[in-house]
Amino acid sequence: MKLVIVESPTKAKTISQFLKGGFKVESSFGHVRDLPRTKLGVDVDHNFEPQYVIPKKVLARVKELQAVAEKSDEVILATDEDREGEAIAWHLLQVLRLGKFQVAGVVKKIVKTKTKKPYSRIVFHEITERAIEAALNKPRDLDLNLVDAQQARRVLDRLVGYKLSPFLWKKIAKGLSAGRVQSVAVRLIVEREREITVFKPDEYWEIVALLRKLKNESFEARLIKKDNQLIDKLGIKNQVEADQMVKDLQRAGYQVAAIEKKEVRRSPLAPFTTSTLQQEAANRLGFSARQTMRLAQQLYEGVSLGQKAVGLITYMRTDSVNLSGEFLSATAELIIGEFGKNYHQEHQYKTKSKLAQEAHEAVRPTSAGRSPETIKSYLNKQQYQLYDLIWRRALASQMAQAIFDATKIDISANNYLFRANGSAIKFDGFLKLYPLRAKENILPELSDKEILELVRIDHSQHFTQPPARYSEATLVKALEEYGIGRPSTYAPIISVIQDRGYVAKNEQRKFIPTEIGFMVSDILVENFPKIVDLNFTAKMEGDLDEIADGKKQWVPVIREFYDPFALELKEKYLVVKKQPTIEETDRKCPQCGKPVIIRLGRFGKFYACSGFPECRFTEALTQKDNKTGVKCPKCGVGEIIGKRSRKGKVFFACDKWPECDYALWNKPTGEKCPQCGEMLIEAGKTIKCSKKECSFKRANELAKSDE
Repeated sequence: MKLVIVESPTKAKTISQFLKGGFKVESSFGHVRDLPRTKLGVDVDHNFEPQYVIPKKVLARVKELQAVAEKSDEVILATDEDREGEAIAWHLLQVLRLGKFQVAGVVKKIVKTKTKKPYSRIVFHEITERAIEAALNKPRDLDLNLVDAQQARRVLDRLVGYKLSPFLWKKIAKGLSAGRVQSVAVRLIVEREREITVFKPDEYWEIVALLRKLKNESFEARLIKKDNQLIDKLGIKNQVEADQMVKDLQRAGYQVAAIEKKEVRRSPLAPFTTSTLQQEAANRLGFSARQTMRLAQQLYEGVSLGQKAVGLITYMRTDSVNLSGEFLSATAELIIGEFGKNYHQEHQYKTKSKLAQEAHEAVRPTSAGRSPETIKSYLNKQQYQLYDLIWRRALASQMAQAIFDATKIDISANNYLFRANGSAIKFDGFLKLYPLRAKENILPELSDKEILELVRIDHSQHFTQPPARYSEATLVKALEEYGIGRPSTYAPIISVIQDRGYVAKNEQRKFIPTEIGFMVSDILVENFPKIVDLNFTAKMEGDLDEIADGKKQWVPVIREFYDPFALELKEKYLVVKKQPTIEETDRKCPQCGKPVIIRLGRFGKFYACSGFPECRFTEALTQKDNKTGVKCPKCGVGEIIGKRSRKGKVFFACDKWPECDYALWNKPTGEKCPQCGEMLIEAGKTIKCSKKECSFKRANELAKSDE
């Protein structure tokens, strides 16, 4: 019997359908070894040797696998094809004491065990019968370069986290943590917030003429020049200037000065990488990065389509945009058959990543012909939405360009010049399958020197906007552009900075730093600038890539970082003063009568009794900004105020808690639902009912543009 080991039970169940007699498929339930949780677990004096342990929660599973492996003729390691999967295979190789006991490091050793149980390593990027069969026919050796790269990342992150977090405990507050990549992500959000805070808006005005050809529909044209001088965005600075221009233009004659027509082509977007999938799922579906990866994992590992489970998409952690020849052929056949030959156009996309880490293909459906509608009944709503997005994007990437007829018309009005831009779809191409936000603006047919009638001249006041806060989509994009993190790390980074209370999401689902987030980021930037430097972090990612590619050894890379870091940390313990974390108040503790103070904890400031630990009274610190002015609908006495959960997430609750337990995740408007009478709440650009069963919703006219 041959034993096949994968990471997850779902993956094992799907693969077991393809492998009949002579095979047994088991799951390791993830990592079987890791660094210990209670100590550093890295020997900094002996080449940073990791001191791996088998966690208690998987010990029983490891023993089960050892027993099954002992009875097997061969063990086949079929974990994921990326660095994490290769590391799991390496750890399995050691805990099961297989034929070659390989140790990753500067010097690679092969130690033979007593059993000499043979093993092989197979990889595949989709869980289909043909892919598994092909992998079994083409086993390969364990890639120790990938193992080294994963081990280097794990050691590096452990050194930073275990060495730097106690510094934060001593200088700010207990329970805080620092991380090599998470701290850089927090810095990005903190610096963006400060940019917004200091931003000073500039006033500017726009002038728009509504014009028409005789007996024709009207169209808009914007003022772009005066006296042959281009008017830039801030060119009209105030209402006085705008009023004078409008006065001049109301008396002017309008005549077509120039017409330019051209054909504009728009190419389809590349198939998804991990990063672009997370961004598009956030923008189109409102999914978090963590949610997207969880759903993609389900689609990859296999979903039951009646009698059999099938892997619906290829491996979802990738930075490659390549598509296999087999998929391209199937896609061509489908597009030509469904839409016509003129809709098909093969495209080759170039991967942006310097080292397309671990990836063979983009994220795509395993079968081009398996349309979302044909399997909709087997998927839950969110699985269907994500599969539909992946399927459409992959197929559209091999469709013809969309063609637009673009028209530019300049209109003179004495010494002023207006411009109208029109666009009409001539051939929809890939847009038939993957619509984008491309609005048509049809202009009437005009001729040179033609006289036009002025219907109305309007001016409008505007102000420049501060840089937008990061959303999940734009933060993933920024991390990728700066070279921070890799496909497998984007979602965990975003999750951990929220879980630790350093950032939270506002009503528009944009990231804002918490008070503790500001403090932690500031102390790290001031005292450990290298740790939170964007270029340095990107360089470290590049070093890890080179380790994976066999161009660098992992121990020298760690040593180059750690030695100066350790010296700097020792110095900072001596020179950095503890941040003030206690403020006096004039309040008395309602439980023991002692003075109430304001303390700083890992999730920000809060009221606490000065008699702690004898008295454990605490209370949320209510800021004026947190007041909504909405009376609690449950008790009728309290007011709904904004609070933060223990994980830093904003919610809204009655200020009479614990006497009243009324709470909402969204900000209440103060209005009652016209359908059921419950409280209405803000949900981004929508106002909806707080009662889940009620379907009432409308546009939020007051929603500010924070895009």
